[in-house]
Amino acid sequence: MIADGPIPKHEQLRALLEQRCTDGLEPGSALPSERQLCEEYGVSRITVREALRQLVAEGTLVRIRGKGTFVADRPARSRLHLASFHEDMRRLGRNPSTVVLQTELRVPPPSTTSALQIRAADKAYHVKRLRLADGVPISVDDAWYPQAIAPGLDAHDLTQSIYTLLRTEYGQAIDRAEQSIGAISSDGELARVLGIAPGTPILAFDRVAFAAGTRVEHSYSWYRSDRYQVQMTVTETGDAP
Repeated sequence: MIADGPIPKHEQLRALLEQRCTDGLEPGSALPSERQLCEEYGVSRITVREALRQLVAEGTLVRIRGKGTFVADRPARSRLHLASFHEDMRRLGRNPSTVVLQTELRVPPPSTTSALQIRAADKAYHVKRLRLADGVPISVDDAWYPQAIAPGLDAHDLTQSIYTLLRTEYGQAIDRAEQSIGAISSDGELARVLGIAPGTPILAFDRVAFAAGTRVEHSYSWYRSDRYQVQMTVTETGDAP
């Protein structure tokens, strides 16, 4: 039962239901009806509806018209750190897999030539891949690797970690990356591959990866915002206003 106190009842109920979803229910499980929740926790329907509204807004629950309220799929929550997609997903307890969408060797666009600091006529391997976790599309990676750095890259199994391949086959252990993150609306092709509606917001990453100071990768990655979250720790630097 929920008691009167300094914390509003709907906040108490929201916390209890969130814990219930996290510890006792699997994604896709149905929650009891509003009437049942009222009886179980001894609160009004207004309190139940407000708690459910907050949990839906936060992405913990999802409402399906005519069917009820269900536990939402939990997105992969990754800290900002240097790791391949395969390493990241395994660390989160997910089973990663990859589908190679495109592989070619050609002169990259000027933005990539500049990012990799190679000559305008130099070729690079262009590898576009769909990344999945537990069989669900998570991201599309569109990456370039200088031919001089990784000759014959396209002869290898590119469904596996390219970072591992660069380290073991080419002696290029990636140890640093410069990366920016933004939010965009998915276009028709990206939406189709990721299995989302056109115009859905997605996270866009632009990364240049280095191995001992050498630029070995320029990649664009687009992540489903409902399946992937970025977590970070922010500390005071001493010069905050």
